Amino acid sequence: MTAGLVAGVDIGGSKALAVVVDDANRVLGQVRLPTERGAAGVVATAAEAVRQATEMAGSTLTELTAVGVGIPGLVHPSNGSVSHAVNLDLGADPVDLSAALQRELGVPVSVENDVNAVAVGAHRLAGARRGDLAVLSIGTGLAAGIVVDGSLHRGSRGGAGEIGHIPVDPLGRWCSCGQRGCLETIASGSALSAAWQPAHEDGSSVWSAAGAGEESAAAAVRSFGAGVAAAVRLLVLAWDVEHVVLAGGVTGVGQPLLDVVRSELLAAEAGSAFLAAMRLPERVSLLPSQSPVAAVGAAVLARDSLLESFTAIPDTLLPDSSVDEMSS
Repeated sequence: MTAGLVAGVDIGGSKALAVVVDDANRVLGQVRLPTERGAAGVVATAAEAVRQATEMAGSTLTELTAVGVGIPGLVHPSNGSVSHAVNLDLGADPVDLSAALQRELGVPVSVENDVNAVAVGAHRLAGARRGDLAVLSIGTGLAAGIVVDGSLHRGSRGGAGEIGHIPVDPLGRWCSCGQRGCLETIASGSALSAAWQPAHEDGSSVWSAAGAGEESAAAAVRSFGAGVAAAVRLLVLAWDVEHVVLAGGVTGVGQPLLDVVRSELLAAEAGSAFLAAMRLPERVSLLPSQSPVAAVGAAVLARDSLLESFTAIPDTLLPDSSVDEMSS
């Protein structure tokens, strides 16, 4: 049983990237559009991105079997509603994104948190031999998406992977979640900026300054790297994932980020035979740049959801044409 063509959309605060993929996850069409904010704008952007990506794939909306959306904020996968996506001007009132897009496109739509979509995309694009995997998304905040035994792990209430809000320093800075000393306060883009910007207006220059030997910048980078390394250890020790893939806005710096995280992991190994046996530095990698991983992951999740809905229905209750179509 196959699902045919599916579309996936990665919606961010500045852009929406849509792809159309086949059953082998080959990208047949891809388009990037600026995001319109607010509920109506997000729906309009996603719908138009899907239309254009489908056209680029040489297909029509009637040939799509499902659409998946990866989006920041609090997502309820059971009904596809989204809230608290601040960068998209979506507040506390849930927006029924799934239903609104389904009305626009005439295709079943599933919605997932963007970090989860990245994790699924990274796992599927790496091939069947890839082991359990976690994506550590380092942006304004810190969160993870976890794939175990080939399936996304959401947790009992959808909170799996919210490792940024695990307190690690009882005397640390207050976190936006209301706790003190959370991992996010030392291992996120906002934490790095806070450590550097009090004395420098341009927070983005911390990496170049550290590379040039400026001690205050180097200290900020080391502290940040130690925090990210702690997050890597947490993910591996809690889940024993074979791979931790660094993603998110901060990873735009590239190799210097990976180098500092691996250096901190190696330093921890020097004093712990237990950690050395875990071989953590070689389990960390960077998400490939310019790869539509999140959009592909959203498409994969949409396909999986569609196939699950059909396998849950006895064949005797399906119209003959539906059975024939899904098995062709």
